[in-house]
Amino acid sequence: MDLVGIGVLLIGISFLILAIYFVRILNNLASVINGVDKTVEQLPNQLDKIFNESGNLLQNSNETLADVNEKLETLTPYFQIVGDVGESTRTLSSSIVDATKSAKRKMDKIDPATQNKRLGGVYGTAALGYYLFQRRNDLKREIAPKSLRKLYDAGERKALEIEQIKVQSRLENTKNNV
Repeated sequence: MDLVGIGVLLIGISFLILAIYFVRILNNLASVINGVDKTVEQLPNQLDKIFNESGNLLQNSNETLADVNEKLETLTPYFQIVGDVGESTRTLSSSIVDATKSAKRKMDKIDPATQNKRLGGVYGTAALGYYLFQRRNDLKREIAPKSLRKLYDAGERKALEIEQIKVQSRLENTKNNV
């Protein structure tokens, strides 16, 4: 065999090795494509499940929204009542402000001596109210300990009577046993 024959043989062997290598690569590629094919086949089923769940989610959301709307319709009169009360209090407070302003204007026209007499009467009334409030609280504090003391004494008497009964029963038991 000459060099040309050996060269052709080496080229043939290298093509054979190259063909085996390409076969392995193509087999791996085929397995990857088969996996993709299986995934693509399962995709419609998975998408159907996703769309069904999305539909259920939208239906539940619509039901929840309808329920919230119904409850808001129930609460609307209460909000209107609160608004009416707020408007009434605003009107009342504005009338109180007007009365206060007119009283202040009247007080500004009166001389300081008369103002002091009127304020003294107001302060005296407030002081009298405070004194009566404190006196009532003091009376409550005095009455409560007396009634508690009576209750405590009655309990002590009963406890003493029970102890005497126990002693008598022990004496009778010892007499009967002897």
